[in-house]
Amino acid sequence: MDRPHLTRPRPWVIVPGIWNSDPDHWQSLWQAEREAADPGSAVRIEPGSWSDPEPTDWHAAITRAVAALDEPPVLVAHSLGVLAVAGWLRDVGRPPIAGAFLVAPPDPAAPDFPAAAAGFTEPGSRTTTPVRLVVSDDDPYCSAERAIGFGETLGAEVVRVGALGHVNVASGIGRWGAGRELLRDFEHRL
Repeated sequence: MDRPHLTRPRPWVIVPGIWNSDPDHWQSLWQAEREAADPGSAVRIEPGSWSDPEPTDWHAAITRAVAALDEPPVLVAHSLGVLAVAGWLRDVGRPPIAGAFLVAPPDPAAPDFPAAAAGFTEPGSRTTTPVRLVVSDDDPYCSAERAIGFGETLGAEVVRVGALGHVNVASGIGRWGAGRELLRDFEHRL
């Protein structure tokens, strides 16, 4: 079946982790590049609880960001944002999005999981939304095995990217060009 030709890229909803993504984080860099090329095509969630995250606040922030766009977006989530998106997908049922690109989920059962984010839980159900889950083999916040299990629960395509830590600024990946290619490939198949 032929896909309709898109005249512009699908919009994105950026869903960072706790404390938001700083300006040097790949999410921020990708968002700035996308906005420069196509203003209004990438929005970031705006919960009121970045540092003391509340799941219902983040759920509402995702809903607002998706509703602000004129066509179904791709959610681009990192870290705690992955758990927020998984919970949102569970609660929304048939969400008005094209897909979800999820990177480096934390493990809420791990000892280093932030106490401030205790209300967030691991994915608990399968979704019909296309999902790609990107997993690092040496993520200090979630073992690869646990992350792969999260992907299986969601029904996601899991992509292992080797030893990239938490796939963040501390990992030294900069713009993370290889990740951008993973997202581009995922979007192409939607």
